[in-house]
Amino acid sequence: MATLGGYLESKQSPKLVPEMAETLTPHRSPPEKVLVVTADSRILVGTLSAADQSTNLVLSNATERIIREPDDDEPSTEIPLGLYLVRGDNVCSVGLVDEKLDESINWTQVKGSVIGGIKHV
Repeated sequence: MATLGGYLESKQSPKLVPEMAETLTPHRSPPEKVLVVTADSRILVGTLSAADQSTNLVLSNATERIIREPDDDEPSTEIPLGLYLVRGDNVCSVGLVDEKLDESINWTQVKGSVIGGIKHV
């Protein structure tokens, strides 16, 4: 059985190969905007394009939100990433984004505490 990791290590073109089609399933339509918190405390937002049984996620139009602490004078930032793959072992949490609410927030003015890391046992 092919895995997403095996596909990425191959020299094939970015089209889906038959073996990969068995494990990677496109997300149902319409595409939904999700927020992903990773094991290293990164916050990623994007459109969920595909996922597999190992929670490997493909995000399109992804951005990373870097939220600064309240005592930091630098504004929070959003860094565009484009098409982005998140390995399943790095995913802590995935949730749907209320797009209307999300668009109403000025993310450069948001401040918050650092999210702690996770521990694999």
